[in-house]
This record gives sequence, structure tokens and C-alpha cells, in this order.
Amino acid sequence: MTHWTDIPPPVLDLLRKGTVIPAHPLALDEGNKLDHLRQRALTRYYLDAGAGGLAVGVHTTQFEIREHGLYEAVLDACAKAADEWTDKPLVRVAGIVGRTDQAKREAQIARGLGYHTGLISLAAFKGASIDDIIAHCQAVAEEIPLFGFYLQPAVGGMKLPYEFWRRFAEIENVIGIKMAPFDRYATLDVIRGVAAARAEDRVTLYTGNDDHIVGDLLTPFTLARDGAPLTLHIRGGLLGHWSVWTKAAVDLYARCRDATQTGMIPADLLALDSEVTDCNAALFDVANGFRGAIAGCHEVLRKQGLLTHTRCLSPNEVLSSGQADEIARVARDHPHLTDDAFVAENLERWLT
Repeated sequence: MTHWTDIPPPVLDLLRKGTVIPAHPLALDEGNKLDHLRQRALTRYYLDAGAGGLAVGVHTTQFEIREHGLYEAVLDACAKAADEWTDKPLVRVAGIVGRTDQAKREAQIARGLGYHTGLISLAAFKGASIDDIIAHCQAVAEEIPLFGFYLQPAVGGMKLPYEFWRRFAEIENVIGIKMAPFDRYATLDVIRGVAAARAEDRVTLYTGNDDHIVGDLLTPFTLARDGAPLTLHIRGGLLGHWSVWTKAAVDLYARCRDATQTGMIPADLLALDSEVTDCNAALFDVANGFRGAIAGCHEVLRKQGLLTHTRCLSPNEVLSSGQADEIARVARDHPHLTDDAFVAENLERWLT
């Protein structure tokens, strides 16, 4: 078992202060095998862009890596690439899925490869009671510190009420929650649950709401507890959106952080919320029910030269008709939210 107190203090401090954690895509070669060269290049890109963490084996990495026997290989490749490229503190997050036996095995693999926390997907528990889901989470938390994951139903998640999040936050080895329901009401359920559990000092909130990134990072969430106001903040982001144009995302995150610390939020920063959401609509293929969400991120990385194609493990994960044109449009309309020049300057070095 790894307890959150076993996490190296610089890493724990970074996680709690907040940072940029891209959800790591999967690099495949032309034969649909793991492309070690480009998988490593992606990791190098994120680290040089200023990311403070990596999330591997998550939705953006493609859940299908398990059935293709790639889970351990991909986690290992990214961990080794990070070790070789930097000695800075880095929050290492491993995606964990499935029923309890599978989730515990994945937690053990992740722990053995040096990952600090497991981002636990609960999609396998659709229709289960809150008691059963909490028992599952408690069992997996005996293996590795947990990061909760509220995945939106449109891509396989399920509704999880306030009562669940209160009880989840009470689990002593929970250290964070990624809120990605793409729903303001559901996001508030998580925040209220953490506050009710009196876990705000242990459980750090991260946005996964790719449709409202800037707003989440800037908003003070003030609640009433024991007759007094309590204000919580979303400290960082763990986002599929941040798997592309990552240098620009790091710069934007720094602006949001500075603004919340000074209490001065300029109008042009608020305006970026809708611009980032416009970009996300194209990347995640919102017009077609998120069918091209992973392929859309791959398209940006392909155009930059980090990937050679947009193909995914599932034949159903493809760009929708017109999606590439939409991605090109948002890049033209919002060039300050892209980082093509940064990638072009460093691509050859990352690929060596």
C-alpha cells in the first residue's frame, strides 16, 4: 500500500498548490503498435511546455489499451521518458478502471512504476448502489492514493450525487478529485461534498470541465458551513484539452493563478473562457456528441508533427465530417491559444 503521506513532499506540495496535468494521448505506429519514439516525444513536449504532471492510462490515452495489453507498457514508457528528461517534481497520475479486482491490479502496476495517485473511473459500476461504489473505492485506496473522477455521461460516465462525493472525500487516502461532468450543478455537488466531509485540506480540486476551464480556475466557490462562509478553489486542471497546445495552456493557467492570488481579474482574461470553450468544441467534436474527442486531439498533434496520424485503437474513434476544418478554424480565430511555433522549434529535439 502507498499512503498519501508517502508521496515525496515536493510532489505533494505541487499537487496541492495546483498545476497543469495533461491527459496523455497514445502514440501508435502504422501497425497499431505502441510507437515508443513518439510516445516519448509527447512526454518531452509536455514537460518542456511547463506541465507539472502527467495523467496516463486515462480516457485520452484510450481505455482500450487494457484489452490490447498496452496498459503497463504505456505507463512504463511515459514514466521512463519523464525520468530521463527531468528531475523536477512531477505529479504522476495513472488511470484506473474496472471492477475491484481489475482496479486493484492496475493500482499495483501503477504504484510499481512510480505513479503517485490513481485516477479512478467508476464507469464499470453503472447501476450499482452508492454503498457498493464506496466499498470499491475504499478497496482500491488500500493500494494507492486516489484521485476521484467525475466523468461526463456523454463519454461513458454516470451521475454521482452529492452524497457519494461526501462519502468519497471521507476516505482517508483520497487526495484529489477531477471534476469533469461538464455540468455546473454536478460540479457544485462535488465541491459541497468535499466541504461537508471537512476534507478540503486533504482533497485538492482539479477541473476536468474542458468546456469551462477558465471559469473554473477563476471562481471562488463560497459555501456555508457551521454558520460561517467557507471558500474553496479549483487549484489546477487535469484535462484532455491540455494534451494539445500545452504551452499556451500553461501560460493561461499562470495568468489565472496570478489573478486569483491578487483578486484582480481583468475582463480580457474572463473573455478567454468562451474562446477556450470554442476551441474545445472543435477538439472534442461537440457537434457530433463527442464522437471525435480523442481523434480531434490527435489531429492537432498530427499537424504539428508529434503524431503521424489520428488513428485510435477503436475503429469508431475517428474524426467526424468537418471536424478537421473546425479545428483549423479555431486555430485561426484564436492563435494566442495555440503553440505551433513552440512545437516547431523543439520537435526535432523531442524526436531524437
